[in-house]
Amino acid sequence: MSTEVLLDEGRLRRQLVDRGPYAALDVVAVTGSTNSDLAAAASAGGADRTVLIAEEQNAGRGRLQRQWLSPRGSGLFVSVLLRPDVPPSAMAWMPLISGIALAETVEGTTGVPAGLKWPNDLLLGSGDDWLKGAGILCEAVAGPDGMALVLGMGVNVRQHRDELPAGAGGLPATSLAAEGADVDRDEFAAALLEALAEVEGRWRDAGGDVVSTGLLDRYRRLCRTLGKRVRVELGEGEPDLHGVAEDVDPGGRLVVRDDTGRTTAVSAGDVVHVRPS
Repeated sequence: MSTEVLLDEGRLRRQLVDRGPYAALDVVAVTGSTNSDLAAAASAGGADRTVLIAEEQNAGRGRLQRQWLSPRGSGLFVSVLLRPDVPPSAMAWMPLISGIALAETVEGTTGVPAGLKWPNDLLLGSGDDWLKGAGILCEAVAGPDGMALVLGMGVNVRQHRDELPAGAGGLPATSLAAEGADVDRDEFAAALLEALAEVEGRWRDAGGDVVSTGLLDRYRRLCRTLGKRVRVELGEGEPDLHGVAEDVDPGGRLVVRDDTGRTTAVSAGDVVHVRPS
């Protein structure tokens, strides 16, 4: 890994808090999990649009309580506390619209081709050789001021490929550096959080409507799961669903057509892209 360069908290605060859309931003050297920290803050009445970034996490989490490796200075490990006034049914879109911000930021700042694997992975690469470059975790937290969302994103930025583990669903991991991008983490963090503010603000102002805002179309454009043969692991003793992923509907559900022609809309599950034999 290249020489460590730490994030500039003052620079990020000036851009994103003093002149930007966020209420507070802190960068810590190490913590267990930025999501856990902001979940505790949300329960205690923490402010809407509070950002926490860690240089290192020693108990980072992904979906289904999977461990997310977060070595010091290697990536961008960021969580945001949000209090959107949208219907509860719309909150399922938060990890998807944050994926839009993440993929569009990667393409716009680095030129690395980026896509999304439903519901919460950033894919980097091209063709059928997509690799996992980031994960997204969104959690609802009850507190004295009502329901809040804590959104976490863990982006592999500076690791070499041999420093990365296999991703969930059999996807090999990658990083922006492994894909040939030389990334200034301060600039990337600022661009990502500004992009998140744009999509989340648009979604919030429309009361969670992803159709009229164009967010559904933006997500469909980026979603590399669509058109793929997939296996959806539903868990809890349910049989796996096999078929072709045909759409993401306005509720954020993945629509899968099985081999009998029957379609099922899936709101949660582990999705594996099945490669042709």
